[in-house]
Amino acid sequence: MELSVYSKEGKETSKKVSLSDAVFGIEPNDHAIYLDVKQILANGRQGTHKSKQRAEVHYSTKKLKRQKGTGGARAGSIKSPLFVGGGRVFGPVPRDYSHKLNKKQKALARRSALAQKALSNNIRVVENLMFDAPKTKEFLSMWENQKLAGKKLLVVLPESNKNVYLSSRNLPHVKTITANELNTYDVMNANDLLLLEGSVDVINQLLGAE
Repeated sequence: MELSVYSKEGKETSKKVSLSDAVFGIEPNDHAIYLDVKQILANGRQGTHKSKQRAEVHYSTKKLKRQKGTGGARAGSIKSPLFVGGGRVFGPVPRDYSHKLNKKQKALARRSALAQKALSNNIRVVENLMFDAPKTKEFLSMWENQKLAGKKLLVVLPESNKNVYLSSRNLPHVKTITANELNTYDVMNANDLLLLEGSVDVINQLLGAE
């Protein structure tokens, strides 16, 4: 699969890039995508939630009222979950939500996510960006020139570029990562992928070999 390379001003150039069929041309596996996204979100959970059970609530242990003759239900402790301030029944406790996913399954999920974007024509390749200094206004101008403004955008750099990262950091619908940080969740969470020309070879090499 070949895509045209666009300039920073949004004009199509004479250059073309080749997307590996082993990465962008496969039949997307929706279940693999689901499993990988589920793992990424689960691994990001802190799991520090905690509520007190009745054994942990600090109240008096005195019996509230006599057992019989009150006309109401018997009550032995103010720590009971039935009373305001009492312990919680089966409340959350700290736990680890992370789980393992096979490496080949994760690789298939990444390729499937990229293939879905390719099938829906949501991938745009631009010439390598070079900013002399962090300029959000300059990045915003480039974003609008590509006719992608207002959409969730994932910018994939071939290597770390501090000026490009800082230029896009304040934009709420833009996320910038390097090609070796590419993951299924970020790809599926974006409406469009903006691949820098040099990042295509890195993706082809990283995922094509898996």
